[in-house]
Amino acid sequence: MFRVKTKPSFSSSSSLILAILIVVLFSYFPAPGAADGVEQNGVVSWPARRSVLDGGNTTSLVLAKDRTRRKDPLDDNRYYTGGWNISSENYFASVVYTGSTLFFIAAIWFVGFGIFLLVVSMYICCCRSRPYGYSRFAYALSLILLMLFTISAIVGSAVLFTGQAKFHDSVKTTLDYVLGQADSTVGGLKNVSNYLSAAKTVGVDQVFLPQDVQNNIDKVNTLITSSANTLDSATKNNKDDIFRYLDAVGLILIIVAAVMLGLALLGFLLSITGLQCLVYILVVLGWILVAITFILCGVFLVLHNVMGDTCVAMGDWVNNPTAHTALDDIIPCVDPNTAQEVLSSSKEVTSQMVLLVNGIIANVSNRDNIPPGAGALYYNQSGPLVPLLCNPYNLDRSNRGICATGEVGLNNATQVWRNYECRVSDQNICTTVGRLTPGLYDQMSGAVNVSYGLDQYGPFLTNLVDCSFLRDAFSTIHKDNCPNLRLYSRWVYIGLAMVSSAVMLSLILWVLYARERRHRKYTKLVDATSPP
Repeated sequence: MFRVKTKPSFSSSSSLILAILIVVLFSYFPAPGAADGVEQNGVVSWPARRSVLDGGNTTSLVLAKDRTRRKDPLDDNRYYTGGWNISSENYFASVVYTGSTLFFIAAIWFVGFGIFLLVVSMYICCCRSRPYGYSRFAYALSLILLMLFTISAIVGSAVLFTGQAKFHDSVKTTLDYVLGQADSTVGGLKNVSNYLSAAKTVGVDQVFLPQDVQNNIDKVNTLITSSANTLDSATKNNKDDIFRYLDAVGLILIIVAAVMLGLALLGFLLSITGLQCLVYILVVLGWILVAITFILCGVFLVLHNVMGDTCVAMGDWVNNPTAHTALDDIIPCVDPNTAQEVLSSSKEVTSQMVLLVNGIIANVSNRDNIPPGAGALYYNQSGPLVPLLCNPYNLDRSNRGICATGEVGLNNATQVWRNYECRVSDQNICTTVGRLTPGLYDQMSGAVNVSYGLDQYGPFLTNLVDCSFLRDAFSTIHKDNCPNLRLYSRWVYIGLAMVSSAVMLSLILWVLYARERRHRKYTKLVDATSPP
């Protein structure tokens, strides 16, 4: 008989949505985790348990070691060697440092161009000397460069717009897969719970499961219900929040692409038409927008690097199932309070149901010497003996594998037993050869269906116990989703870099071209009014 631990804890099934969402969406907040081998609520953590399973030969693995080798500003710019680890401040400092160049450019641009605008404004206000003379080469060069940078801004906006759309779709596809896995896990747990509940009500010839087994089923169902509800609630809550943030990010990028494109085109047109006042207003507006765009570019470069690190880390974790890694500290793969107890319970209930059915077959259906006065035990059973039901588990609840000769498996027992069904009279007495009445056959079939259902969910529960479900999910994400996520996040930051650089240079050329155009106009005016 099995015992059930009644202290609930966070289940391995509920770690699916939370773990993958944390890892795939690259949360910037370290998740708390127990130290290796620490016992909490009577449960030994996954690293310690896996170490026991591996005979104490577990080795440590640095995830994404080569990819994450970057300068760490928190360690005097020494190279960071700790690998992917979202609970490490040094990891985040090193990856954020990759965007420092763009952040520095944004700061230099904002301060430097701001000083330039201030100096120009003071010069215009204080020194009203009329310009005379201009360089045709400077005029033509500034116009050509302005056209080139405007075209660059258009191309950059197109790359940004396309990249954000594809990035949005890639993230959505990944989230849909994760949420689908979570829903599948919830559905599997609920189905197991339904089968266990059905086992309580299934009886054969008024014989039911022992009361202690039924009580344990209630306790296990409590754990299953709690785990399924937690996962279901986390899925729904996180899904709405994440999609809302994802849509907001997409909208921001669309607005940035549209505004920068409009700014570049409008500035070009105003410069060509000579509306200097409006050009100067756009210069001030563009000065601020370019700084913001460079900052966004740096943020997406950091996001791209974290995304790439995580994808590589997933692959390393999947390919090294016995090594201890940083992922083990944030993903509670094994939780005996739920997955192991449910697995043990399902095996126990299946075995008990098989014993119950076989007891009826051996002591009632296959007996020939039952006197007519024995009541419900006698129904004129006769003919070939009904084959016993094969128990899929040994006494230690390990998989049995091969059934004994003369036994029928759970998968075809109902079809085989139908050949032993007899016709009955109004008194439920067999009037033809057979050892199973229709009522008894239906009861035995109900028991077999419950046992078969629980047996079919055995691999599902085993995957919860040994964390295979999470490894399979990570493997799929690493193979099918990561390439697009990394590619299109690169498109986004490249698009941002192109449009911000192009508009930044366009701003300078707006001022230079406006100056050259004003000088050219004044020169032509002077030449036209001067005597020959």
